[in-house]
Amino acid sequence: MSFSSFLHALAMLVGIGGAEPQAVAVTRIIEHDEITLRIPVQPRPMGPLVQFVERPGPRCIQPNDIVGAALGGANSVDFLLRGRRRMRAEVDEDCDGLDFYGGFYVQPEGGRICAGVDEIRSRMGGSCRIEAFHQIVPRLVR
Repeated sequence: MSFSSFLHALAMLVGIGGAEPQAVAVTRIIEHDEITLRIPVQPRPMGPLVQFVERPGPRCIQPNDIVGAALGGANSVDFLLRGRRRMRAEVDEDCDGLDFYGGFYVQPEGGRICAGVDEIRSRMGGSCRIEAFHQIVPRLVR
């Protein structure tokens, strides 16, 4: 299955807790043999409050697994992955002011997105290096 047909098959992402599906479109741009991914950021769903618990994550993730993103905090962006998985990309401390609300770009080095190597680029022009990935596990707040 090609990357574009995979994205079309996963055009609807079901949020945590049964929220309404939202259309997402991760765009793959190839220019001069370099791949850039444009990743839209999902708004926070209205519904039950969900607390996310961080666990150690991998060093790298596959770009083909990404179906969207959500803001994780002042210094992080959550990648929404197929299989309803979520991986938090912690960025360096100098990136507090970057605006990821309008989406962002990632240009993977070596075919994978890796902590300590790759950067998240804001549509406003700034960039932040990914320092670490953390697996995010949702828990309902009661």
